[in-house]
Amino acid sequence: MTVRTRIAPSPTGDPHVGTAYIALFNLAFARQHGGQFILRIEDTDQARSTAASEQMILDSLRWLGLEWDEGPDVGGDCGPYRQSERRDIYAKHAQELLDKGHAFRCFCSSERLDELRKEQMANKQTPGYDGHCLHLSEQEVADRVAAGESHVVRMKVPSEGVCVVDDMLREPIEIDWAQVDMQVLVKADGMPTYHLANVVDDHLMKITHVIRGEEWINSAPKHLLLYKYFGWEAPVLCHMPLLRNPDKSKLSKRKNPTSIIYYQRMGYMAEALVNYLGRMGWSMPDEREKFSLTEMFENFDITRVSLGGPIFDQDKLSWLNGLWIREELTPEAFADAVKAWALNRDYLMPVVPLIQPRVDKFSDVIPLAGFFLSGMLELNESDFEHKSLERDQVRQVLQFALWQLEATRQWDKDSIFQGLGAVAKAMDIKIRDFLAPLFVAISGSSASVSVIDSMAILGPDIARARVRHALNTLGGASKKEAKRWEKEFKALATVA
Repeated sequence: MTVRTRIAPSPTGDPHVGTAYIALFNLAFARQHGGQFILRIEDTDQARSTAASEQMILDSLRWLGLEWDEGPDVGGDCGPYRQSERRDIYAKHAQELLDKGHAFRCFCSSERLDELRKEQMANKQTPGYDGHCLHLSEQEVADRVAAGESHVVRMKVPSEGVCVVDDMLREPIEIDWAQVDMQVLVKADGMPTYHLANVVDDHLMKITHVIRGEEWINSAPKHLLLYKYFGWEAPVLCHMPLLRNPDKSKLSKRKNPTSIIYYQRMGYMAEALVNYLGRMGWSMPDEREKFSLTEMFENFDITRVSLGGPIFDQDKLSWLNGLWIREELTPEAFADAVKAWALNRDYLMPVVPLIQPRVDKFSDVIPLAGFFLSGMLELNESDFEHKSLERDQVRQVLQFALWQLEATRQWDKDSIFQGLGAVAKAMDIKIRDFLAPLFVAISGSSASVSVIDSMAILGPDIARARVRHALNTLGGASKKEAKRWEKEFKALATVA
């Protein structure tokens, strides 16, 4: 048997370090066994998936040195490798489940399902589908389909008994079937959900081992049941521990920068970041902390993975990155790395038109453009003093701006300005005053080049992180404030 593993990211946002973490362990396991590593794009969420996000994922994983044997850009015998290009395959398999009686068409409206969920939660029941359409006659189903009535396809699930999930890192896990929902397999628009597409793709792509995050443990019964319904052998399952913030909460962008691009723009070496991810729950036999990707592959043993939630600590990453810089780079290589990181023509050219009109001599460049080449800026509360805004208003502006920037999908100056302008208008704050705290957050100064242009050039990861840093400098928002502000922000969205 040839070992085949995969990573299946969704192109719906910035490339996440968690994706790289799972990709690394899948790749290491495949290389340990002389197998193959496959990358496929799970873009069934057509409303949120973008070609730009997909390209960022590919570029970021390659920057880390995580190369795949088959994928959307390199081809392979089991393609296509984008789920959006496999719609007919899923439709055929969904029909097979319907024909075998393992799935059914559900015509329930979203309003009915919302009411059902509210009722179940009020009664302290596990939210889930109640089987309302499970026993419709074949004739009624045919008539409603012929009439063009909107519907989804759901899988049938046993109401009694226990599903036993075997896992490479754990004792067998028992999950009551009563806790497993009748999962939607095909959405009303005809696109498959993750669960159907995942199982069909893993089988057709001959995946032997599924190594994924432990958040998928509760979905394992649905997947194993689908394998049984299709009459296929299920792959071996391995659920990796989740990356966590220093406070032990699940790693999230609200507490920790999570984008691979953020760490690239901050000036971390790819070798150091992938080394650090390799230490997340795993260790070398000799326990050394610094090791290369090749050394990890040569010594990899998945049974050495610890189930304790690994802490993603930026300070520890910076320490390790420092080791790589000092121990692995000659002065010449260091100079080349710095030039490639920031002093390259592609990055500097958009900056030049912003600073050149303000330059009288070349020594003016660094004071004007230094923040483009920096990480987190040194800020003080006094930097945010404003003649028209009170301190609490400044904090609220920064928080609302951050939420708006996190929701901005098309990252260019027009989209950024339009979004922030709409928030300022809804808050009844002059745009000049609204942007004042952002000038400080982004550039470290109240008098700088265009803050909108600056955010566009810096990119979403650094821009959002700096606004978050500025908010924290002012004390952040209390839990009570955050709750109230979130309601106010959502209300503003309907006004804007």
